[in-house]
Amino acid sequence: MARYSPSVAKLISELGKLPGIGHKSAQRLAFHILSLPSEQVADLAGALTEARESTRLCSVCQNFTDKDPCDICSDTHRDSTTICVVENPRDVATMERMRDYQGQYHVLHGVYSPMQNVGLDQIKLKELITRLQGNPGVREVIIATNQTAEGEATAMYISRLLKPSGIRVTRIASGLPMGSDLEFADDVTLSKAMRARHEF
Repeated sequence: MARYSPSVAKLISELGKLPGIGHKSAQRLAFHILSLPSEQVADLAGALTEARESTRLCSVCQNFTDKDPCDICSDTHRDSTTICVVENPRDVATMERMRDYQGQYHVLHGVYSPMQNVGLDQIKLKELITRLQGNPGVREVIIATNQTAEGEATAMYISRLLKPSGIRVTRIASGLPMGSDLEFADDVTLSKAMRARHEF
C-alpha cells in the first residue's frame, strides 16, 4: 500500500467520502489539487466555503438557494398551478435542462426508506402538505421520484395523501430510454413501457 504524508492521506480520505469517488479517483483528484498553483487551490477552497455558508433551503420549494424565495419560486412567469415533486436538488437541475416544464417544484430531500431508517418525517413531506394547504390554486402535483422501490413507495404514499384534496396527482411515465434495445430491458421497465403506451 502506498504511503503518503498525513496531510495528503487526509485529503485523499476526505475526497473519497464524496459520492461516486472511489479510492483511485480520490488519489487522482488529490494529486491534481496538489499540482495546482496555490491561488487556484485557495479559489477552490473559497468556493466550497462560500457555497456551503451562503446556501440554504428555499422556504417555498425546499431547493438549495442563496436567496429566499429561490429564482424559480419567485418567477411570476412560471405556472403556479403545477408542482413537480422530486427527490433532490439535482433532479430540479435535470428537469430544468429539459426546458419543457414551466411549473414549480418541491424537493423532498430523500425518499421513504425503512431499510435505511428514513421515515416520512425525515423528508420534506410535511412542508409539501403545508404548502398545498396554503395555496388553493394548485391543480396538479406531478410526482417525479426515481423509479426505485423507495421512489415508488413514496409516490404511492403522496398520491394517497393528496387524493382527498381533489388535486390531480400524476406520475411521470417510465419505460425504455431512447436508443435502447428491447433485449437489454429488464422485465419491470418493459412492463411499465407497455402500460404507458400511447397512440402513434
